Amino acid sequence: MAGNDFYNTLGVDRKASKDDIKKAFHKLAHQYHPDKRGGNEAKFKEVNEAYQTLSDDTKRREYDTYGHTFNGAGPQGGQGGFEGFSGFGGQGFEGVDLGDIFGDIFGGGYASATGSHVERGRDISIDIEISFEESIFGAQRKVLLGKASQCDTCGGSGAKPGTKMKKCATCNGKGRVTEMRKSFLGNFSTVHTCNACNGKGETPEEKCKTCGGMGIYKKQEEIAIGVPPGINNGEMLRMSGRGEAVAQGIPGDLYIKVHVKPHALYHREGNNLIMTLDVKLSDALLGATYKVTTLDGKQVEVKVPEGVKFGDTLRLKDRGVPNPGRGRAGDILIHVNIKTPTRLSGKAKKMIEELRGEGL
Repeated sequence: MAGNDFYNTLGVDRKASKDDIKKAFHKLAHQYHPDKRGGNEAKFKEVNEAYQTLSDDTKRREYDTYGHTFNGAGPQGGQGGFEGFSGFGGQGFEGVDLGDIFGDIFGGGYASATGSHVERGRDISIDIEISFEESIFGAQRKVLLGKASQCDTCGGSGAKPGTKMKKCATCNGKGRVTEMRKSFLGNFSTVHTCNACNGKGETPEEKCKTCGGMGIYKKQEEIAIGVPPGINNGEMLRMSGRGEAVAQGIPGDLYIKVHVKPHALYHREGNNLIMTLDVKLSDALLGATYKVTTLDGKQVEVKVPEGVKFGDTLRLKDRGVPNPGRGRAGDILIHVNIKTPTRLSGKAKKMIEELRGEGL
């Protein structure tokens, strides 16, 4: 791994957020896992080593400053933790947290590097509908969800406010319980999370009256959703940690599928807004000025040039879809539709005949 750039290994920018780094790791870990067809053990280890460094703030600062870290990680460092793992066909992969790879996808609990079982709450998926204008300029939505949430009274500890926690008598503060069982094959032991303390290793002297000592309870929770400008119909937003909560575990995520209502005048193509303008035949021949209402409610004058043809496109620059931090990224494109009259007055017919005589 020496000499490799961790950012290039994960395919991310040096300013990438933790979430971007995690997403890149998940994708590559699935791609290179040796148990999958086309997997690559060497690549898998490289990706894992890069992630172990860049996902840790201290290690990442050291790596960005010195090109390596001082605790065994990095291009010149040794192997990471999680020794002795031999799952997935007997392959050993140091530093791999399988819960981190698969937990976000499948939910539920997973085994941490210390061997303790960490529960993960269920993900929640909802749909919201927004107007076409809101999809272009962004919007704020508030939804009311009935879900298991952290107890506001005790802050998730399960203890009555003002009281202390004590060592769990069932597991003696270990958070796990070992049980011996008999079978026709002989005696064997199993280790599971302590039900009395939910794996925390301590219980409240007095239980919280709101949640009954669980630290969570089902309630109605109002959640504010920020819809970013320029979102497309059918896109999915993810709010980390806003799904179902679990006692002494990691909450799930909230996924929001966005549906955009169609607009009477505009539709979208990339960063451009497209509309059709009906132009009178005489205006197409002689030229004219029309007024167009933009999505933000402003009246803008559009000059129709002399001799414009059916299907020609006029452009209003910088009136399209916003690009955050850079103003408008696209334009309004106006497709010209020349309206041909279906009925003519006697006077109009005479004038058209005269035009025909002029060769028009």
